[in-house]
This record gives sequence, structure tokens and C-alpha cells, in this order.
Amino acid sequence: MDRKDVVRPSLAEREMAAPSQGAELRETAGKGGGVFATRPFHTGDLVVTGVITAELARNDAHASQIALHRYVRHGGLMPKVNHSCDPNCGIGLNASGAHDLLARVPIRAGQEITFDYAMRNYAVEHFPGRCQCRTALCRGRITGWRDLPPERRDAYRGLVAPYLPDTPTGAAPDTDS
Repeated sequence: MDRKDVVRPSLAEREMAAPSQGAELRETAGKGGGVFATRPFHTGDLVVTGVITAELARNDAHASQIALHRYVRHGGLMPKVNHSCDPNCGIGLNASGAHDLLARVPIRAGQEITFDYAMRNYAVEHFPGRCQCRTALCRGRITGWRDLPPERRDAYRGLVAPYLPDTPTGAAPDTDS
């Protein structure tokens, strides 16, 4: 690995960060920063520990939704993890109520860590243009749980924010659009 590719987090980000379980921030091709594995992970392993740093009054581009009408800001590496329509991680809830990232599939050292933002937010309305994940399963845009195709919901079973599977169709979470 070329050390010049590593993006150094600010002092505030380091102070808010949970201890790394084997991940670091690096530059990505065309997407800015991203989080990469510094060691291999097996399916089910804890990859990134979530830490809530603030409660939010409403949804925004970096909000994590932890209930239908409740939004928080995560600290540490969590806000730097990029979206993918075919992610290698899913969401698990930790004892503090924050979202952890758990490996959905084996992850190699040096591989980018990703999750589908639909795994945590019912509605995603803050990302312009096209999705940049470039996977075979790319939906073309970043969507929330309400817009997720049924086959993706099934594929993510057990690895989404706990409130999502029981959210009624047509529920109206808070938005700022």
C-alpha cells in the first residue's frame, strides 16, 4: 500500500472515533475519501464500530436513521464509508444504539468497506445524480429502504437497521426536501 493514499482524519474525527478493528481512511478513485480494510474480515465480523456523536432534529445527507422519526450523527469512520448497491457490509445495532458495520461477505485486506445507505435510512433524498458504486447490481441512484427492490430487501435480511423491516409502506419519515 502506498502511504500517500492514506487520508489523515482531523483531530476532532480521531477524538470521536471508535477504536479501529482493522480499517483506515484512504482516497478513492473519483469518490474522495473511503474506508478500507487493513486486514481480512470473515462474514459476520465486526468491521466498524458505530459511535453516536449527536442527535439531529431532521434528516440530512450524513444522518443515520435509528427509528422512523429519529436521526443521529455517527463519528469516527462511519460517515466516511461509501455507499454500494452490492455492499460487503451490513448494519448491526450496538449496545449504545449506534450502527455497527458487519461483514456480509469475506473482505480482503485493501478492499474498500461499503454498505447500502438503504440499510439504515427509510428515505434517501440528499444525493444528487447517479450512484457511483459501479457494481453489477447498481440501481443507478442511491435510494432508501422504501425504494429498495424486494430482492435486495431479502438479500439484506438481518443486516439492516432494526426498525426498517417493520416500517409500513408509505410511512412518512421527516425529510427536509
